[in-house]
Formats: sequence, structure tokens, C-alpha cells
Amino acid sequence: MAQALRDLHDVELVGLAAAGGRREFGELVRRHGSAVRALLRRMGAQPALADDVAQDAFLLAFEKCAEFRGEGTFAAWIKRIAARLYLKRISKEARYVAEITAEEPAPVVDSVGRMDLDEALKSLNEVERLCVSLCHGAGLSHPEIAAAMNLPLGTVKSHVKRGLDKLRLRLQPEPLAHGSASHVG
Repeated sequence: MAQALRDLHDVELVGLAAAGGRREFGELVRRHGSAVRALLRRMGAQPALADDVAQDAFLLAFEKCAEFRGEGTFAAWIKRIAARLYLKRISKEARYVAEITAEEPAPVVDSVGRMDLDEALKSLNEVERLCVSLCHGAGLSHPEIAAAMNLPLGTVKSHVKRGLDKLRLRLQPEPLAHGSASHVG
């Protein structure tokens, strides 16, 4: 039975889940749970909160899976649900911080020289991180983000652009030196 579920497409699983199929929906959770939690962590959620919001998102999706029309991917649909739930939660807690630092930190690389997007996202202020994550992680449009965050559209566009600019600077590889000493001649 488990292999049969793995062979089904997401749209087929959603259809079966809409008819009450808990195992089929469980397969969707298995397939997409880690990606949803990763998005929430990139948006700024601590791991425990990301787990809670992801669980709430999947419960809501199970209740509303009959509304999924298959016009996009299930992964995008569940990420949008999770992102909106996270926004509702943090807006209730009034945790928006709109500080902009003038300091441009060095690129974030690990011990083997790979860039770390998650660490780079932490360098953005909370509003920029949310706007960038909602736009490029959850696939929300600028107007959808503006409505969800109760911000003017132009402000959202500015936060996304500024956040992406900071990420580009932060994730640029260090230029290679062309020699150990320069010659004056």
C-alpha cells in the first residue's frame, strides 16, 4: 500500500484526501513537510514554531483540500497556506521589527566555501526577510504580500528589492587574489 501511495501524483493524492483519505494526505505531508518547515525557518520562525505552523498548515489544508484545483503545485499551495498562518501568528504577537543596518557584512560561507542562504537571510531585518521569503519562497505576489502584511504595495516592493540586494552582496564570493605580492615598477 505504501509503495502504491508513493506512485501517485500529488493531484491524485489530494483528490483521494478530499474524499477522506488520511493515508493519502499523510503521503502529501511526508513529501512536502520538510520544505514547508524550511520555508518557515527562512521566514524567521524558530524550529519549534516552524513545526507548529507547518502542522497547523497541513491540518488546514486537509480540511480544505477539496478547494485545491490543481492549477499550481500542491507544494506551492501548502507553502502559501503556511506563510499566511505564520504572518497571522507574528502579527498577533506584534513582532515586526523594521530596523535597517547600514553595515554590509561579509559573505556567509561554510568551511568548504559554500554559500549559506539561511544564514544570509538571518542578516536581513525581519520585514525584509519576510517579504523576500514570501515572494521567492512561498510564491506570493507583491500585492498578496501587501495584503497579508497590511503594508503599502510600494513598501513591499522596496523591502523585497532591498532584501534581494543585501542577499546578493552578502552571498557574493570573495574575489580571488592574483598573486601574493604586487610589484611596483
